[in-house]
Amino acid sequence: MQLTIAELTERFPDFRVAVLIAEDLAIVEARPGPLDTAILASEAACRNRHQGMELSAIPGVAAWRSAYKGFGIKKTSYRSSVERLIKRVLAGDRLPTINSFVDIYNTISLQHGFCIGADDLDKIAPPVAFRYARPSDSFLDMGAEAGDDPNDPPKDGEVVLADARHVLCRRWNWRQDMRSALTPATRRALVTVQANGWGDLEEAANHLSGWLASDCGARITIAYADRNNPTITLGE
Repeated sequence: MQLTIAELTERFPDFRVAVLIAEDLAIVEARPGPLDTAILASEAACRNRHQGMELSAIPGVAAWRSAYKGFGIKKTSYRSSVERLIKRVLAGDRLPTINSFVDIYNTISLQHGFCIGADDLDKIAPPVAFRYARPSDSFLDMGAEAGDDPNDPPKDGEVVLADARHVLCRRWNWRQDMRSALTPATRRALVTVQANGWGDLEEAANHLSGWLASDCGARITIAYADRNNPTITLGE
């Protein structure tokens, strides 16, 4: 499978992404007790680490706010996935319970300060690219409220993650498309751990890989894309 960031490297030279292919997955919907205990500890550590800090002063948050401004997103209603997770936990709430795979990568995101997303590899059409939106792009919002129309195509110039058919994630890492969402039936997943000039990306990717292997039975392959190596191929 091929993934590229080539379209973004001139404007965003600090953008790097760890790309993980996770196979042989065993995902459960309920959050097992040991996993919940580990997530509780991560939530408490986040509150201790950032106690009294403004969101804008947290390095991972600041890095993505800068990136969002780079393609014209200034509204506070559009924030990166990692900012939303940190804000939620600092407000005293728990990380959302989705399934074991998603709960693990959300916790790694909280711990390391990176945006992380994942798609069912059997529901996407490679090649995959972080690129600018195109007029023909389609997007069905995973976060649409019941009864609302989920059809919400990206705006011109917006950074998206897309496959050969449609957008997988809008506003870089803001909201994912419902058509490739991970479920307990998912057996293969494409995961992206995204950095924008801050943090130890390799450490986060390795931490995530080990946790997915131990709790979801995953067999992991990892590659890294950056401005010097913008297009990578891994897996089949």
